Amino acid sequence: MASGIFAILDDIAALMDDVAVASKIATKKTAGILGDDLAVNAEKATGFLASRELPVLWAITKGSLLNKLIIVPIALLLNVFFPIAIKYILILGGFYLAFEGVEKIIEYLFHRKHATGEANVPEVLVENTAVAEKAKIKSAITTDFILSVEIVIIALGTVLGKSLSIQIITVSVVAFLATVGVYGIVALIVRMDDAGYKLIKTSHEKGPIASLGRLLVRALPFVIKLLAVVGTFALILVSGGIFSHYIDFLHHALPTFPGMLKELLFGLGGGIIVVILFTIGKKIFKKKK
Repeated sequence: MASGIFAILDDIAALMDDVAVASKIATKKTAGILGDDLAVNAEKATGFLASRELPVLWAITKGSLLNKLIIVPIALLLNVFFPIAIKYILILGGFYLAFEGVEKIIEYLFHRKHATGEANVPEVLVENTAVAEKAKIKSAITTDFILSVEIVIIALGTVLGKSLSIQIITVSVVAFLATVGVYGIVALIVRMDDAGYKLIKTSHEKGPIASLGRLLVRALPFVIKLLAVVGTFALILVSGGIFSHYIDFLHHALPTFPGMLKELLFGLGGGIIVVILFTIGKKIFKKKK
């Protein structure tokens, strides 16, 4: 009996060692997409009143966890029974990300000035209405879903040669760490100004600690603007990367171009196509209505 228990413990220990190694490799493989995920979600979690930032972030985090709970078992099942479907799901998701990124650029270039002249309501008040808040949370969770699909697929791809138990545990661990890590860092970013104010108060507004606090407070608006830009281009680069890897024609196109430039061009092109189709479809729908 005792020897049987020790044998089981040895098997569990060996399994955990294999999972630890596989998770480390999978995390390295997904590091790039996790960086893009961080930039995108940090941008989406900002723009609210200070009192609403953490509740909104918590709502997005819960949505992200739910996304992972849906995606992980479906990805594992599709990999066993219908692996080709994963490719087309990724491509469709890539078009959504490209559309969202290009739409943000078009909004900034062509509609920003027009929008600011339409109403006298302060932007911060408009941004923090309940409707706007729900819409932004929904958009963030939808974008997180697409990015989560890619994270899970990349993690799964690193353990395809392993046993099913290692695949399940490794992908689950990477998915969980992705959510906790990304949204934990986002929470630190959006509360950076609060940390700065506390440093100023505790140091009685004197000395290097107070200077650090003032730096954090002053830096936050610039960090948010930077994240908005980085997050937008992250959407386009991620989508372009999906097109480059999973569409054969594009995979072999522009062989002399640097990889990032190719992904940027493919992402912009895919986004522009979807924006045009979406605009035409919207006009047709309005006419019929």
